[in-house]
Amino acid sequence: MAILLDKSSKVIVQGFTGQIGTFHAEEMIEYGTNVVGGVTPGKGGTTHLGRPVFDTVKDAVRETGADASIVFVPPPYAADGIMEAADAGIKFCVAITDGIPAHDMIRVKRYMRRYKKEERMVLTGPNCAGSISPGKCMMGIMPGHIYMPGPVGVVGRSGTLGYEAASQMKEMGIGISTSIGIGGDPINGSSFRDHFEHFEADPDTKVIIMIGEIGGPQEVEAGIYARDNMSKPVVAYIAGLTAPKGRRMGHAGAIISAVGESAAEKVELLQEMGVTIVPTPSDFGSTVAKILEKV
Repeated sequence: MAILLDKSSKVIVQGFTGQIGTFHAEEMIEYGTNVVGGVTPGKGGTTHLGRPVFDTVKDAVRETGADASIVFVPPPYAADGIMEAADAGIKFCVAITDGIPAHDMIRVKRYMRRYKKEERMVLTGPNCAGSISPGKCMMGIMPGHIYMPGPVGVVGRSGTLGYEAASQMKEMGIGISTSIGIGGDPINGSSFRDHFEHFEADPDTKVIIMIGEIGGPQEVEAGIYARDNMSKPVVAYIAGLTAPKGRRMGHAGAIISAVGESAAEKVELLQEMGVTIVPTPSDFGSTVAKILEKV
């Protein structure tokens, strides 16, 4: 099985006719993703890549039955695009856009709370590589060929480290159920803990990999949740062991400002909670292989 996206997902692309949206939509279609159309205001009624284009997400959902959306809308307008998807009844939204102002994302988070939890759209990103259920559906900018179907769930902030984990595991014959990118921004749509719940409920996911980094409390919060509520083993890699305090590194969320936010502190706390730590990025495959032998 998979979480959030599979062969039955009907996907629309917001920012469909733009250069970036076009390029990645073509890759997604080639992978086998069921892209049913796209949205570009002012171009409704035309076709693009053999799919219909709509002026609004509501129009696209009404005409195609779409339940998933991927956002390639430029940063100044991306928050409006995400809220439009939530209003239209989209169930799963992947926001690829990098550079959405933090204030806009605060507005998005507040806006989505108007919906009951069970009716609320699941948002991943922004500033993420997307999500993939190998062999079923790809909603993102990742190289699909490095992902093999299997029993390992992946949730991470870093797209490239996710690729590294997938590539290593494929070489060892270990596949992935779903890989979820939650993005590197300090205010993102969903957390590690949110997706731990989904993976715990998926009967075909046996092990979960968490790819975290310095900054923020999300990794430790997920570790507490795993310790208290999960039966499946969690493996974690935390990037930024050599990062100095107070300096912004890479992702907008990667800055240490409080106790428990450095990589070393996160590693120590997660180990106390029973999480297996991947010591270096080159050890993803071997670490997961050892865990799989025991489950």
